[in-house]
Amino acid sequence: MGAWALLLSLLMATAQAQVCSVDDTIFEVAENTNRPGPLADISVPAGQQVTLGPSSTPDAFRIQGTQLFLNVTPDYEENTMLEAHLECRSGDTVVTQLRVFVFVLDVNDNPPEFPFRAKVENVSEVSERGRGLDHGAQGYSQATHSLCFPQDAKVSTIVIPATGLEAQDRDQDDILFYTLQEVTPGAGSFFSLVGTNLPALRLDRRLDFEAQQSMNFRLLVRDTREENAEPSHTATATLTLEVQPADLRPPWFLPCAYSDHHVCINAEYHGAVPTGHQLPGPLVLRPGPIYAVDGDQGINQHILYSIVRGQEDGTFAIGADSGKLTMTRGVPSPKTFTLVVKGEQADGARYSVTWVKIEARNAAGSPPYFTKSRYHGMVARGSEGGVEVKDATAPSLPLRVWAQDPDFPDLNSAIAYRVTNNTDFRMDGETLLTASLLAHEGVFYAEVEANNTVSAGTARTVVEIQVLEWEEPSPPTASPSGGSTQTLKPGTSRPMPPGPSRTPQTSGPAQTGGGSTAGTPGDGEPGVGAAGDQRFTVVDMAALGGVLGALLLLALLALLILVHKHYGQRLKCCSGKAVERQPLSFDNEAFDAPQEANWAPAPHSSPGLMRAAPEPAETPEPAILEPPSTTTLRPASESPELTRDGGSPAAVRSILTKERRPEGGYKAVWFGEDIGAEADVVVLNTPASDAAGAIDSGSEASSDEDADAGPHADDTPSTGSSYI
Repeated sequence: MGAWALLLSLLMATAQAQVCSVDDTIFEVAENTNRPGPLADISVPAGQQVTLGPSSTPDAFRIQGTQLFLNVTPDYEENTMLEAHLECRSGDTVVTQLRVFVFVLDVNDNPPEFPFRAKVENVSEVSERGRGLDHGAQGYSQATHSLCFPQDAKVSTIVIPATGLEAQDRDQDDILFYTLQEVTPGAGSFFSLVGTNLPALRLDRRLDFEAQQSMNFRLLVRDTREENAEPSHTATATLTLEVQPADLRPPWFLPCAYSDHHVCINAEYHGAVPTGHQLPGPLVLRPGPIYAVDGDQGINQHILYSIVRGQEDGTFAIGADSGKLTMTRGVPSPKTFTLVVKGEQADGARYSVTWVKIEARNAAGSPPYFTKSRYHGMVARGSEGGVEVKDATAPSLPLRVWAQDPDFPDLNSAIAYRVTNNTDFRMDGETLLTASLLAHEGVFYAEVEANNTVSAGTARTVVEIQVLEWEEPSPPTASPSGGSTQTLKPGTSRPMPPGPSRTPQTSGPAQTGGGSTAGTPGDGEPGVGAAGDQRFTVVDMAALGGVLGALLLLALLALLILVHKHYGQRLKCCSGKAVERQPLSFDNEAFDAPQEANWAPAPHSSPGLMRAAPEPAETPEPAILEPPSTTTLRPASESPELTRDGGSPAAVRSILTKERRPEGGYKAVWFGEDIGAEADVVVLNTPASDAAGAIDSGSEASSDEDADAGPHADDTPSTGSSYI
């Protein structure tokens, strides 16, 4: 047995020496790795040659001599395994076949990628019949309108599945981490991702189309858990969620007595008609025409109108599309109709009702009259036809051009309105609307005629409309005319050249039929009542401010006179600064014509006062007040004392009276404790060349009362007089 074992070993060694072999047939190489050295050494018997067989990975290997080399840089995303098929040949005969495998190891070298750069998804604010939303990645259809009340989309509902937001990473071993970042402020409180590794979008808060109609997010994905890991790759995409409105609210009758984004307390309307007459046009109602809009602005269903109660005799009819209330026959005697008007969506999904109260009253056929001879309105430049003209005194409100009837103190539906001289504007009841595109800024004038269709009396007034530049329109607001509210840019409009449509029509006497454009005191505008018009123009406020300012100035002057009267002597005695010799002439430009002040002195008596004989004074003229110059003011501590002049008294005071002499100038009376006679001195204005010195010296020469009259000059001074 030992001999046979030895013989077998020799045979095997001899066989191995006759075939090809390699040390290892399986290798692992990380992708993106360049391996320049030999991958394996091949043992080739003498007389044989080794080559790459046809099943080798193309261009992946090469053989140099008896060594196998890797010919490429491996890429896991292209080939996860490379194979080298080795054939050893002796001539044309294949003696040995070997297979060498190279497994490519995956490396994080690729960033994740979203299948979209920007994605827009429609999300309904409610779910159909209260069920959660379950839509695919292609978007969401609006919940269907039905007669049942749809419930709000449930919180925690998955609105976009993970498959619609997932990113792809060619690195198969990578785990992706997602983050949802809000772009629209507050949007993050509405939506979130289910998990860090599961990008399904979940609803966290009830949606409201009226409050938030579109939300933007940034969706970020990273292929590592930590941001600072190496290597790490990220990708971003934009996600926009468009909130689709649902039919949640019934029609709203405008103007709402109260409203927010969710509810409206419907307006209730009232009007009055004369007995014995069938009015040909739509009735004028307060607070405006019957008008309703869809409570869901995003849906904005057309509203149809009908009378469901209150007019069994068929006296009134309402336009199904317009909502305009008309009479089908006259009312023979006074009566009150209470109508229930229904506003229903055209699709029949929602409706609401409101009250309309119509009073039939006896009418004496009095002519109408306007409470204003001119109304002021404003409208944005670029407004097309059908836009309401706003009230210039209250820009948020439409302008109401309203004529009153003595028999109907609040309103009269028998009065019809029209614009007589301007084709750019038209009347819709009491509301002034644009009739064409207003392409230019400027001021337009329109004459509005009120015609009482029963008495045939008319009245006319003028509306001044400023067409102003506008900055940008505000969100559309429903109005009976179908226009939109716009924000006007403040400023003064450029006047338009005069023309037939821009010539102001002034108010005049009673018009044809007994109408008058003149207002009656105490008569109010719509919504104001008998208390009168509560709005004032800028001119009115400026006039009131001027009167109040004048009264305040007079009060201050009276206060100063009283202070000087009671405390002037005490203040005079407290000043100890000696005065300097003053020139004999004075001038104060405040007394130059035509700005003479002729104020009467305050009556009072002082010990030792010697009055001059009274002389006729000129007729008082209104004084024009001018701000005092700072050069004429001097503190009380610097009040001058009289200087001695020969035998003059030690303390002599003067009073400048407000009486003017016929030859010009003012009268001054000099007095003191031991003066036995009065000195009549006339103070004249000096030439303008002496004005500078005269102003300063004149301010020092005034006594307590002289502060009101200003400085004066002496006409023919006596030699024994002292001057200050």
